Amino acid sequence: MSPLAADAPAGPQAGPGPASAPGPTPQLTHVPPAFSRIFRAFALSRALLGLLLLLVQGLLSWVASTPALLLPLALCAAYAAVGLGTLIATSRRPPPVGVNGQLSRRWWLATVGIDLAAFGSLIFVAGGGLNAAALFVLPVLMAATLMPRRPALAVSAVAVLLLLAHALWSGWWQGIDLAPLLTQAGLSGAGLLVISALTAELAERLARQELAARSTLELARQQARLNRLMIEEMPDGVMVVDRQGRVRAANPAALALIGAARSPRFRSFDLGDRPSWQPLQEALRGGFTSGTWPQGGAELSLRLQPAAPGAPAEERQLRLRLRFTRRRPGPDDEELAVLFVEDMRTLRARARQEKLAAMGRVSAGIAHEIRNPLAAIAQANALLAEELTDTAQQRLARMVADNVERLQRIVDDVLEVAPGLPREAPVIDLGLQVDALCAEWARTARLPAGDASPLHVDTGDEPLAVRFDAEHLRRVLINLLDNALRHGSGQPQAIWVRATAGDAQQVSVAVSSDGPPIAPDVEPYLFEPFFSTRSRGSGLGLYICRELCERYGATIEYQLRGVGARHRNAFIVTMPRLPLGVAGPRARPA
Repeated sequence: MSPLAADAPAGPQAGPGPASAPGPTPQLTHVPPAFSRIFRAFALSRALLGLLLLLVQGLLSWVASTPALLLPLALCAAYAAVGLGTLIATSRRPPPVGVNGQLSRRWWLATVGIDLAAFGSLIFVAGGGLNAAALFVLPVLMAATLMPRRPALAVSAVAVLLLLAHALWSGWWQGIDLAPLLTQAGLSGAGLLVISALTAELAERLARQELAARSTLELARQQARLNRLMIEEMPDGVMVVDRQGRVRAANPAALALIGAARSPRFRSFDLGDRPSWQPLQEALRGGFTSGTWPQGGAELSLRLQPAAPGAPAEERQLRLRLRFTRRRPGPDDEELAVLFVEDMRTLRARARQEKLAAMGRVSAGIAHEIRNPLAAIAQANALLAEELTDTAQQRLARMVADNVERLQRIVDDVLEVAPGLPREAPVIDLGLQVDALCAEWARTARLPAGDASPLHVDTGDEPLAVRFDAEHLRRVLINLLDNALRHGSGQPQAIWVRATAGDAQQVSVAVSSDGPPIAPDVEPYLFEPFFSTRSRGSGLGLYICRELCERYGATIEYQLRGVGARHRNAFIVTMPRLPLGVAGPRARPA
């Protein structure tokens, strides 16, 4: 096995496989860096060796001036030319590699094959003036490093046979005793076999280590990319700061929280560049000086610069958590810290959501426990009312029945938004449903018809396909219409209901009224349960609307229109829109 196997593609064909197995020539792949470096090193060695042989043989020919040295000189010149040509060719384009991690057959013949042929011919024509064993070390090393083990051993065996053949030929041609020549050739051949085996083993170990190193490096790169992606997508801000208040790194959330401009490529900046960051810089300086930070974090307020000229400055409450790097002794060590920045509005909203979720679970449990006693009270009151003849007692029985019905409605509202298994909602045409529900509500509320009606409905003619339960849409729309009628002026077109398509992805239903604007101190609590501005209100209407909308991926929000608009109070429900073909053609009743 060669180091090339460490760079070969993973899969069943990544290993070297049996070298002697017949089959088609393997496909060629991109040359890995390790193979390219090793092959170029051998190509350079071959070129240098060819030039050295040419120089030595040229000096011998010049000194001896015998025609017998011309043939070795020509062989050395040819080998040097081939070595230089191979070096130049591979410097421009590295040789291709088979999928089994070995040198292709053409390049095998152009390197190792030429070396065996050239050195074998050279030792026969040059006589005893060359150290044959030293020449064969280069092709043996090259084969053991760049080829599988069996072909590498075959190259070593060919070199040994050439040495033995040269010893036999020298003994027969010169009439020298064969014993010392064969002994020397055998020892040299054994050395070549040992070199081939050790080099192949070292190359195989190097391949395994390189493969492990590359796998570890790739895992480290993937982990670094994942960490960078997670940090960039975190809703909380993360910054790396030094003792001087310079921000070395920051994720997009941190830049947005402190009001810093984002750029395609992050550049470090100093917290002293803006006066609005002065509280943050002073807090960091105090933390670095004391070397401690509150475990639960520290809160501070930043007065950010306005986003547009003339706009008011934004006061942003932040919570900071600082974690110091391990300090090392020495005056040249740099002190860094990781700063976690969180928006207090997000933290309060999260805590409020958790509190509401817990309250919802408790309320659902209580509602289940109340339902049975409430039914018993209603039944007992109905039985008593049948036997009462006194007018005052009958009035008291009606009061009990009215309050029992009111409590029953509250229990039903609480159970409506209790957690349960999600169910698949049908696809409806939002415009048709809004038209029908508004007409039903107007009849129930006994509103005048025609131009004198305080209700105006506009749903357009385009089909608006959404996925929403019709009964739940009725609950949402009637809640909003009741609130609009209760707080509106009652004049013609005091309430506007519009169903429109914002784009190809969303549709919205807006219920607007001309009543007085909602007070700023009331607005943050509009959708919280059991919050009501009326003494007899349950405070569950808007909360139920929001919970029902969230079941179907919709949102509901309150918007205060600008000064001068008639319908300033607007509650807008936004829903995901389905493709146009889902709803079918719009078929309004005549």
